[in-house]
Parts: sequence; structure tokens; C-alpha cells
Amino acid sequence: MVAIASVRVFKDFLLLVVALFLCSVMLFNEPTEMLALLEGRPADVSILIGVILISFLVVHIIVHYMAPARNAGVLGLVISLIVASNMTFFIYWQTDLFKRLEEMILVLLCLFGLNHTLWLLFSSYWRKIMVHRVIIVGNGALAQDMRLLAAQSGGRYEFKDYVECKSGDFADPAAQVDQPTNRILEAARRAKASKIVVSLSERRAAFPLQEILNCKLSGIEVLEAPEFYERVNQKLMLEKITPSWFIFAKGFKIIGIRRFIKRVLDLAFSMVGIILVSPILPLVMIGIKLDSPGPVLFKQIRVGKGDKEFIIYKFRSMRQDAERKSGAVWAQENDNRITRFGQFLRKSRIDEIPQLFNVLTGSMSLIGPRPERPEFVQDLKKIVPYYAERHFVKPGITGWAQVSYPYGASVEDAFEKLRYDLYYIKNYSLWFDFKIMFKTVSVVLKKMGR
Repeated sequence: MVAIASVRVFKDFLLLVVALFLCSVMLFNEPTEMLALLEGRPADVSILIGVILISFLVVHIIVHYMAPARNAGVLGLVISLIVASNMTFFIYWQTDLFKRLEEMILVLLCLFGLNHTLWLLFSSYWRKIMVHRVIIVGNGALAQDMRLLAAQSGGRYEFKDYVECKSGDFADPAAQVDQPTNRILEAARRAKASKIVVSLSERRAAFPLQEILNCKLSGIEVLEAPEFYERVNQKLMLEKITPSWFIFAKGFKIIGIRRFIKRVLDLAFSMVGIILVSPILPLVMIGIKLDSPGPVLFKQIRVGKGDKEFIIYKFRSMRQDAERKSGAVWAQENDNRITRFGQFLRKSRIDEIPQLFNVLTGSMSLIGPRPERPEFVQDLKKIVPYYAERHFVKPGITGWAQVSYPYGASVEDAFEKLRYDLYYIKNYSLWFDFKIMFKTVSVVLKKMGR
């Protein structure tokens, strides 16, 4: 909520600056005249800007929770202008502020309201442009899943039509060429669809090859279900992916210059991170010692790049004898083996700080799949398809799975996290790493605020 409010205030401030500029053009011969007026009345101007921004922010928050989404923008704008006008008038009536600025304030509020109106129109028009109309072509449960996925895409994709392809409908390849029905192309044109998602649970004599080719050559993008799933959810549909898909799919390129830049950034950020956190390290060590007996650092064997084992370092957050009786077990979110101070260390991710030294030595990266213990990896490779593929990159302190999926401690959770890990490897970029870093900070702050 704080982040949304900050963005809202920043946007309103920019629109207010534009309104001030337009106001100077309308009321003064030269912009310098208005600048001179504003410089001579800094308190008045600061209070005026504050009143307008606060009025708009408060009204926006109230309307956001009380009004339907489709009416919130217009209703919020009208109420905000009324509140800002009345607050300004009240201050003008009760104090000596805003004297000789009456005309400017009136014009400023009108221009600010006009800017907001144009912004609302632009936002509405832009959303319509950005929505992709989708036709589902297929059969069975997979087609229904893709239809539901389009409906749950947050407005990015709009389901427009469904064309069923039954087994046996396209058994004769020659007939598809000699007597094409073009029903899919016609449906796409009626719906003004920009994408066709091929979702066939049963492919035998059910793939409309010629019709799909006609759509492709007509400028309509054709996607298979796994690719559509990936775009919407930003993770991979592993149960519908074959080994050949990995071979021919775009991406999966963390090589050459990309690997070099990633390593340079790992070294730079880890060294800076160690320097920044060094003042609090003695306090953390004292807290661990006072809370429970045992060493400050916790060392454990994990599996890294190329299935090579390495020793990971963490601040100890569990009792020293946590696995003496049970052996290697999944850590739970509310694990009773975690100490009181360890709860704080885990929520704040401070327990992960020693892994910066793992990054320096090259066994880990800042961003990547989280490394697992050999005992778990051995079992997961047998149960979870393509689990070994996550070890083609260095493990990370944080990763796409960690910021996208809640805490998990089971085979099912490992399978779900693998979807995100392989998506990260497939779509790796420097920008993606920075996105994960920013999202990690957001996740940590939210957890600490609970």
C-alpha cells in the first residue's frame, strides 16, 4: 500500500508541475514572472502543493476501498477537486496565506483537473490497446485450462472464442489443403483476435495444420499451451513440456559475456553488501549466543552448479541439536526447531548474510535457484521431471521462485518452485536480475512488517 501511495503522489506531483507551467503561460507574460512570484511566497506555494497532493491522496485511498473499480477514477477526481478547493478556501479564509494568489489557484486547480482527466482517458485507452484478444483452439481439459487462464490473467488477455477440434476431424491432410474450412481464421477475424492458443489434449487427427498455417500467414500469432501458460504465469508448464522442447525453445543462454557480467556484478554487490552490514554483525553474533548454546555460524552441504557439492554458510537460526533424532527433514515455516532470535533472523533474511562469502568464492551467485541438500536432490531428481536442469547455473541467495512462491517444504512445493527456477534460466537477463533484487527487498519488508 505504501508503494502504491508513493507512486500515486509522484504521479500527481508531475501533473501538478505541468499545471503550474501551463498556468504561467496563461496568466503571465513570461514564465519568469511566475517564478519570481513563487520565490517570493515559498511558504504559500509549499502549503498549496501539499494541500492539493494530500487531498488527492486521501480521497483516492477512501474511494479505492469504497467505490467500484470502474467508477473509482472519475469519482475520485471529482471529490478530490472539491476537497482541495474547499481546503484551500478554508486556509485562505482563516489565515493570511494565498493572498493575491486567488486567480492563480483557481486556474491551477482547473488545469490540474484537466491533466488528471487526460490521464484517465489515456490510461483507459492504453489498457484497451494492451489487452490481447485470444481464441482457444483445441479439445479436452487442456483447452478448458487455457480458457480459465486467459480469464485469470489480470486483464492482459481476453478470451473471445473457443474452436473445438475433435479427434478424426483432420484425418485427411489432402482435404485440409483442397477444401479448407477456414473456420478458425474466420472466428479470429470476427473476434479481432491477435493470438490463437493451440491446446490439444488429444492430438491424433485433431491438429488443424492448414487452418493454423492460414492464421499464422494472416498475421495472427499462434501459441501452444505451454508458451501461453509461461507468458501469463511467468513460470513453465512442466507437465506439458518434452525434452525436445528444451532443445528448440528460445532462451536458456547464460553464456559468454552474460556470464562474465553476472560474475562481475556478483563480486561488486557482495563486497558492498559485506561492508554495509559489517556494523550489525557483532550484534547478530551476540544475539545468537545469548538466545541458545552453539556456534554462531551454521554450515551445511548443498548441491550447486554441475551437481557439485559445496558448503553453504548461514547464521544459525535453529537449535544446535535440531536434526539429531530426525535426520535431514524439510524446514517448515513455523518450525519449532527455530529459536526465538532465529525467527527474527529468518524473517529479515539476516541469516542469509554469510552467503555473501559464498558469492565471493564463486560457489553461489546473488540471483539463482536456491541450493538444496544432497539428500533431497537425490530424491527430487527421481520424482520431479527436469529437476537436474536447475543445476546448470549457480545457485543464488535469492531467486525468482523465492519472490514468486510462498514458503514451501514438500515435493509438491519443490515441483512448483522448479517452474519458476527454469523460467528464470530460460529468460535470464540483467534486467531480470535487478527485478528480482527489488522484489526481494519488497518481500523482506513485508515479512518484517507482519
